[in-house]
Amino acid sequence: MENVLKKIVEKKKEKLLILKKKYTEDYLISEIKKINNTQDFKKKLINNLKKKTISIIAEIKKASPSAGVINENFNHTEIAKKYYENGATCLSVLTEEDFFKGSLDHIKDIKKIYEIPILCKDFFIDTYQVLLAKNAGADCILIILSALEIDKAREIYEFAKKQGLSILIEVHTREEAELALTFKDAIIGINNRDLKTLKVSIDTTIDLYNILKNHKNPLVCESGIINKDDINFIISKTGIKNFLIGESLLKSNSIEKKLIELLK
Repeated sequence: MENVLKKIVEKKKEKLLILKKKYTEDYLISEIKKINNTQDFKKKLINNLKKKTISIIAEIKKASPSAGVINENFNHTEIAKKYYENGATCLSVLTEEDFFKGSLDHIKDIKKIYEIPILCKDFFIDTYQVLLAKNAGADCILIILSALEIDKAREIYEFAKKQGLSILIEVHTREEAELALTFKDAIIGINNRDLKTLKVSIDTTIDLYNILKNHKNPLVCESGIINKDDINFIISKTGIKNFLIGESLLKSNSIEKKLIELLK
């Protein structure tokens, strides 16, 4: 299979060239000063861990390279409402436009209505994107180690910290897990999906937990969580209680019932 991640990153580079001409960094910084609905994403997860409760970061996305269009009648604010009213701890909003049919405007729209921490789920390859995310109202950004050289990942991480954002460092391999431990203030997400082949195995979380278990900040299990049995399996093997869940919620007959079932 062609490397999907590489295609996404190349397209992202093209998009950023256009956006940088449209919005200067100075303009974005001036707009950011007007934002007043900021939430502490990492603290929300930490507080739940202290209470020994599960955190679900519920994902909003219209499509993905692996699933195609997930929801033909996609309405991001309606989905956010269902998540918000039925116990989601945080939201993850896909903002990549070409492969996931997302938009930064989705975060803006949701933040106008709900006070809930939001992860901007995108392919961050440039510090400029941190300003775009913050301007949209994001409280946390995603850094995918398999998409970046390590020096660039560190640059984006440090810049996002200065902007007061939480950072989710995403890993899929043992090598990436070892590197992630050097990002001491970050949340670390273990993606059970290989972004190069799109294959999924929740055993990835169990494998990488052994490397990451002494990390001082929250660990998140991402992708492949279908039901409560999967959640209980991960908790029993690792103690991880933070789950980023998208497709199994979005494809269910009732998002509300599915979310309540997963949180039981």
